[in-house]
Order: sequence, then structure tokens, then C-alpha cells
Amino acid sequence: MKEKDIAQIFADGTLIDLALKQAVEKALWQHKQAGNPIAVWRDGRVVWIPPEEIPVPENLPQTLL
Repeated sequence: MKEKDIAQIFADGTLIDLALKQAVEKALWQHKQAGNPIAVWRDGRVVWIPPEEIPVPENLPQTLL
């Protein structure tokens, strides 16, 4: 497999989107496990989501944990 150069990766964007999605999933999981709330923007204001309500995928890959 030939390694893509950075310009190609940015032009395509798929790998960047995947990395960002995985980073968000990991951060959500870590907050939930630590018992920390998260802040989200909802209807024009900041809303705090308690850890027990943080949505995390059930099939989170072990590589993200």
C-alpha cells in the first residue's frame, strides 16, 4: 500500500473526518467513564449534559479506549 502525502489527505478529507469522529467518540467515552459532564451548544445556549446521559457508541473500537 502506497502512503498518501499530506496534501492528498487534506484534499480528500475522508481520513481527517474519520480521525475527528474517533477523537470525539473517545472524549465522550472518557468523560462518561470519569463521571464528568460535557457542555454542548443547544438552541443558542450552552447546556450541560450529565455523564449518565452522554451518548457513546456501544461498539467503540478497543483502539480508542
